[in-house]
Amino acid sequence: MIAKTYRSIFISDVHLGTKDSQADRLNNFLKHNSCDTLYLVGDIIDAWRIQQNKWRWKQSHTNVVRRVLGHAKRGTRVVYVAGNHDEFLRPMIPYGFSFGLVEIHNQIEHIGADGRHYLVIHGDLFDGITRLAPWLSFLGDKAYDFVLMLNGKFNWIRHKLGFGYWSLSKYLKHRVKKAVDFMFKFEHNLADYCKKRGFDGVICGHIHHAEIKLIDGMIYMNDGDWVESCTALVEHWDGRWEIVTWTRENDNVDTDNTGSSLKRLKRRAGTNRVDVSGSDNLRTNPTKHDILVEV
Repeated sequence: MIAKTYRSIFISDVHLGTKDSQADRLNNFLKHNSCDTLYLVGDIIDAWRIQQNKWRWKQSHTNVVRRVLGHAKRGTRVVYVAGNHDEFLRPMIPYGFSFGLVEIHNQIEHIGADGRHYLVIHGDLFDGITRLAPWLSFLGDKAYDFVLMLNGKFNWIRHKLGFGYWSLSKYLKHRVKKAVDFMFKFEHNLADYCKKRGFDGVICGHIHHAEIKLIDGMIYMNDGDWVESCTALVEHWDGRWEIVTWTRENDNVDTDNTGSSLKRLKRRAGTNRVDVSGSDNLRTNPTKHDILVEV
C-alpha cells in the first residue's frame, strides 16, 4: 500500500487501556500515513479505567505509543490535547509538562493551509452533561461499556447466521444523541464560543461522531473515535479537509478508506504552531458569556 503524507492529522478518543480500543487499526493507520503535525485531540489514554480497576493494557496499545513516538523522533510535531478521560494531564500543563518530544496542551490554535484559524480542543467542557453533572459521565461510560458487550455477543450471532457487522452502540448513540444534542447543544455551544474568540472554526472530538459541517458560518470538524468508527481528520497540503475511515488491522487485509472533504476556495500559506492554552494568547478577551476552558 502506498503511504500518504498529509499536512496535519487529527485523531482522538482512542481510549488506550480499555479492551474496546481499536489500537491495531490505529497502529496500521499511523504506519501508512504521516504528516507534518499530528494532533492527539484528547481521550488517548483512558485513566478512568485506572480509577475503576478496569485497566486493560495490551501490546497493541504499547505499539500505538511507540508508533506515535517514532513519528515524533522522525520530525513530526506531535501535540497532545488533554480530554476528560486523560484529564490527569491538565494540572501539569501550566508547568510546561511534556512527554519528551510530545507537547501537552489544554487547547491550541491550528492555522490551516488556507490561512484560517482553528481552535483545537477536546470539547468535554462544552458537553452539557459533563459540565452540569460530572457523575453522569461516569454513569454513561459504564452504560456504553455494557452496550459494547451486548454488541459483541449480538454480532457473534449475526456472524454465525451469515450476516455482516452491525454496530448496535453506534445505532443507539445516533438515536439518543439527537435528544442530547438538542438539550445541551454541544456543537452549537462550541461553535458559538469559537466565534466569540475570533476563530474561523473548531476541531474537536469527545462525542465519537466524525463530521465536517458549517454551523452559523463557523467550520465545525470532529475527528471521531478509535473505538468503533476508526476515523481521522486529515488536512491535505492544498488546504482540503477529509475524514478518513480506516478498517485495516494488518497489511494482509484490504483497506476500506471512505471520507468526506471540505474544499477550500483559497490556498494561503500558514503555520500551525500558535499556542492558545494560556490566557495571554487568546485571540480575543473572553466575556462573561464565554465558557472558560483554562486550567
